[in-house]
Amino acid sequence: MALGSAIGTGLFYGSSSAIQAAGPAVLLAYMIGGAAVFIVMRAMGEMAVKHPVSGSFAHYASRYLGNFAGFVTGWTFSFEMAIVAIADVTAFGIYMGFWFPQVPQWIWVLAVVLLIATINLMKVKVFGETEFWLAIVKVTAIIAMIVGGAALIIFGFNAPDTGTATGFATLMSAGTLFPNGFMGLLLSFAVVMFAFGGIETIGITAGEADDPSTSVPAAINTVPWRILLFYVASLAVVMMLFDWRQIDGSASPFVQIFDGLGLPAAAHVLNAVVITAAISAINADTFGAGRMLYAMSVAGHAPKSFGRISRHGVPWMTVVIMAIVLLAGVVLNALLPEALFTIIASIATFATVWVWIMILASYLAMRRQEAKAGRDASLPREYAVPGGTIAVWAALIFMALVVVLLALSAETRVALYTGIVWLLLLGVLYKVLVRPAAAIRQDSDSLRG
Repeated sequence: MALGSAIGTGLFYGSSSAIQAAGPAVLLAYMIGGAAVFIVMRAMGEMAVKHPVSGSFAHYASRYLGNFAGFVTGWTFSFEMAIVAIADVTAFGIYMGFWFPQVPQWIWVLAVVLLIATINLMKVKVFGETEFWLAIVKVTAIIAMIVGGAALIIFGFNAPDTGTATGFATLMSAGTLFPNGFMGLLLSFAVVMFAFGGIETIGITAGEADDPSTSVPAAINTVPWRILLFYVASLAVVMMLFDWRQIDGSASPFVQIFDGLGLPAAAHVLNAVVITAAISAINADTFGAGRMLYAMSVAGHAPKSFGRISRHGVPWMTVVIMAIVLLAGVVLNALLPEALFTIIASIATFATVWVWIMILASYLAMRRQEAKAGRDASLPREYAVPGGTIAVWAALIFMALVVVLLALSAETRVALYTGIVWLLLLGVLYKVLVRPAAAIRQDSDSLRG
């Protein structure tokens, strides 16, 4: 699940924006961001082992921070998944246009939306198997890039028509690790954190895992460092093979890797990989958003219809809603030029980081609640967070800093405005729709009592 959500547009296309902003320092940005995300995952994992529910972090926010926090967290996560999936759906249509330029883009978009909806309406085992094989293709392709690129560097081959030597000298072609200054490193976090978005989907699977106390920790322990390895290693190879200043965002940086390997069908191989990556990401995002909306329906934070279950045990209404959102998003994205990718990514970054902040805050609230209940802090904890509350506080401060950084660039500032409007809208909806309904239920319960 985490591989499906986190390895997609953010790596195969979005990394170009991060490289432009930070230069070689982007590798440091991915390391820092990956470390912070790992703490988030471990905090969520400790709570998931204790409370394996489908709603995951929205449930934890409600339990430890209050109903409003759970309401905001659940809807913001669904918003995050929708934004990312819309970007990937649009990208899928563009990728298919490479092979079939005469076919209208909307036909491919409609086809992939119907395919994803069908997969998500089947038994969860079918979804899991599909996602597993799609992820395998992506991971294998990335490993091939790393190994092939490393071979070119080791044996001193140069990419055609570049005239530049490969290796560390190419990585440091600007003469410094921070060619755009320390501010360039900070600005890159808007795209870097977008790349890790969706990894928290692991927590949602806890409610449907056979043995969440074993499977969730195992996934959390391995997936973050794998993703970190894929991003850092693959981008390091790209930047050692080609002068990073030549990466202008007009295409995926990895196109140059395949060309450098000298494969006769390089463009077609890459196109197949990015198509697989897009389908996998859309698939995982649809699953995550659907399960979250179902859990919120059960909690009274979403329409009751979202809780309808098919004979396969799937919340089919949420899948249909997600498909409709994707179709509407296709129309909207068709009107936006590719130059606005950074804006879309930064909006998703705000939503993603907000969810992570709520996970960390829920964990700290859980620890305070346990302390009040008299739990001995010196006793060993089941699947404890490395570094305890100190590490969680450090990650929380970092996440808050990322939100502030969105205000520093004109391109990402709109994400901060959008995020503020989104939170205010949720506040109004909660007060108007959710609280009155909760009061009615409480009155009914008291009358029955």
